[in-house]
Amino acid sequence: MTSTVPALGTRTAEGSALQAVLLDMDGTLVDTEGFWWDVEVEVFASLGHTLDDSWRHVVVGGPMTRSAGFLIEATGADIGLAELTVLLNEGFEDRIDLALPLMPGAARLLAELSEHEIPTALVSASHRRIIDRVLTTLGPQHFALSVAGDEVPRTKPFPDPISWPPPASVSTRCAAPSSRTP
Repeated sequence: MTSTVPALGTRTAEGSALQAVLLDMDGTLVDTEGFWWDVEVEVFASLGHTLDDSWRHVVVGGPMTRSAGFLIEATGADIGLAELTVLLNEGFEDRIDLALPLMPGAARLLAELSEHEIPTALVSASHRRIIDRVLTTLGPQHFALSVAGDEVPRTKPFPDPISWPPPASVSTRCAAPSSRTP
């Protein structure tokens, strides 16, 4: 089998080519970006509002506060951000409890990173309660650490989640693939 992970002995002029990997969750490891939109549509329907499909690109893949805030403003819904965030997280948890589809190649990538002993972090704009549920499916043994959007001062589009002070097990020489550009 051909590996998709560079050998640890691979070197550049500055040293080892890859010492750690920071992975985004939604859309990179798990195919859940559509779940968020579906939950938002359902929650707003229960509040008496219809979401315009053209808003999907504005909210999917973004941080919860930005997405939820946009939808409250766009619909005029009579709900606070904190209350809406709870409803959205609960709806999403219900979805992923039924099914959590992995992105193509995700299981292989995690297995190869583990096999090569490359420290890996899960970094997401999703809240801790969501990440912990996803970790049970992905396998927490694959990750040296995880960083949730509600654990850092600022999330997407700011670099705080990936520049957050990592433990000694995660180097500054790393790859950080994501499904979206902030």
